[in-house]
Amino acid sequence: MLHPKLEILDIDLVNQIISEGIALLENPGIRVHNQEALEILANASAKVDFQAQIACIPENIIRQALKTAPHEFTLFDLNGNPAVHYFGDKIHFDPGSGGLTIIDSQTERPRLPLTNDLIKFIKLVETLPQVDAQSTAFVCSDVVPEIGDLYRLYLALNYMNKPIITGAFRKDTWWTMKEMLSAVAGGDQAFALKPTAVFDVCPSPPLLWSDTTCQNLIDCARFSIPAQLISMPLAGATAPITLTGAIVQHTAESLSGVVIHQLAKEGAPIVWGGSPAIFDMREGSTPMGAVETWMISSACVQVGKALGLPTHAYMGMSDAKIIDAQCGIESMGSNFVAALSGANVISGCGMLDLESCLSFEKLVIDAEMIGMVKRFVKGIEVRDDPIALSLMQKSGHKGDFLTLPHTRKWYREEQYLPSEVIDRASFEGWKSRGEKSTFERARDRVEKLITTYQPTKITEELHQELRAITLHAAQTFGMQSLPPLPQGE
Repeated sequence: MLHPKLEILDIDLVNQIISEGIALLENPGIRVHNQEALEILANASAKVDFQAQIACIPENIIRQALKTAPHEFTLFDLNGNPAVHYFGDKIHFDPGSGGLTIIDSQTERPRLPLTNDLIKFIKLVETLPQVDAQSTAFVCSDVVPEIGDLYRLYLALNYMNKPIITGAFRKDTWWTMKEMLSAVAGGDQAFALKPTAVFDVCPSPPLLWSDTTCQNLIDCARFSIPAQLISMPLAGATAPITLTGAIVQHTAESLSGVVIHQLAKEGAPIVWGGSPAIFDMREGSTPMGAVETWMISSACVQVGKALGLPTHAYMGMSDAKIIDAQCGIESMGSNFVAALSGANVISGCGMLDLESCLSFEKLVIDAEMIGMVKRFVKGIEVRDDPIALSLMQKSGHKGDFLTLPHTRKWYREEQYLPSEVIDRASFEGWKSRGEKSTFERARDRVEKLITTYQPTKITEELHQELRAITLHAAQTFGMQSLPPLPQGE
C-alpha cells in the first residue's frame, strides 16, 4: 500500500541547509543568556565567550549530539497506555497552546478566558477521538500571571486522560509543573519511564536562547522529560525573507537546542519542532495561515526527518477572526501539508487570529478536518484479490452494491463518516434540520459532546495534592486562594 507523502525539498537542498545551519553555529555562533548552558558548552570544548554570552559550536559536537538523541519515543495517557508515538511518518494532533482569548459561543467575539472555559475545553478534547493529545490551550485571566503556565497544567491534570503538550513561562514554575506531573505518574522515575507530557522550549530568533527557555531545556533533559524545540524564525523580520534562508536559521537554532539538551543528558528525548512564519509586509503581522508559512514548516519537518529526529509542526490554524470561509481554507490546507509532510505531532487545531485565540466550535470543526486528513494519509488499500473482477462479474449490470455483504464489510474502513457538523444532506434535508450554519452545528455539537465526558480516575487524594501544590505557588505571588472547580469535581 502506498501512503501519500510530501517532500518539498530535494535531498541536495536538505543537505545544504543542514550544512549551513552547522556553519552558523560555528560562526557567528549562538547567543546563550544562561550561565549553566554556557558552562556545559565550554566543558564540551565549544568556544565560549562568557562576557558576550556567545558559544561557537564545532561540527563534531553537533554530530555527536545527533547520535545520542533518540530517534523515537512514546507518550502515554494517564492510564499508562501508549497514545502518541513520535516516530517516522506517524501523525498525531493536539490543539494550539497559549491562547490569550477565546471565542464566546454566544456573541462569536473574543473575550478573556476563565477557569471554567479551560475546563470545558479540556473536557471537549477528551471527547474528540480525532484529537490525540491535550494542550495547555490558553492562559486563564482569573489567576495572577505568574502562575499562568502551571495553573493551566493543574486544570488539565484534573480532567484529562490523554497526554499533554505544555510549557513553562518561568524557571521556577517549571519545577512546580514537574512536581505535579510526577505526582500523577507516581514519582520522577515512573514519569520518565512513561511520560505523559512534552514541554515546549522556544529559542528566540535570531540565534538566541533566553535564560528561562534554556534552563527549561536543561531541566527537561536532566529528568528525561521530553522537550519539544519550537524555533520561530519570522521570514522578513527576524529571519531572512527567503524561505530557504528562514529554514537555515530554523535548522541552526534547533541544532543548538539539540546540542545543549544532549550535553545536559545523553539520550534524553527531544523533538525537532517549530512555529515558523512569513512576515506580512502589508499588515505587519505573522500569518500562520499563509501558504509560505506552510511551506517553511513542511521543509523544517523534512530537515528534522533527514537528521533522524522526531518531528513537530505548528499548523492547522487560521488567521481569521471568526469561523468563516478563510478559517476553513487556511486550517484544512495547512493540516494537509503538515500531515503529508509526516510531522509526528501537529499543534494548532481550534486556534485562530494569528495564533492567539481558541474556539470550542473551531475545535470540533477541525476535528472533522483531522478525520479527513488521517483518512487521506492512510492511502488507498487493496482489500480483495482480484480487486473487483470477481465481485463485478458476479454482480454484472445490476448495480446493487448497496445491498451486498461486501459493502457492509468494508464501507466503514473505506469511508470517513463525519459528524453532523459536516452537512451532506439535500437542500430540503438541510432546511428540515433548521437551516443551520456550520458554526451553529458546531456549537450544538460542543454541547452534545460535553455531556459525554467521562471523569478521570484520579483519586480525591491526588486532586487535593495537585491543588495544594498549585495553591502554594499562587501564594508565593500573593494570590491567597484559587478559583473553585465545578462542584463535585
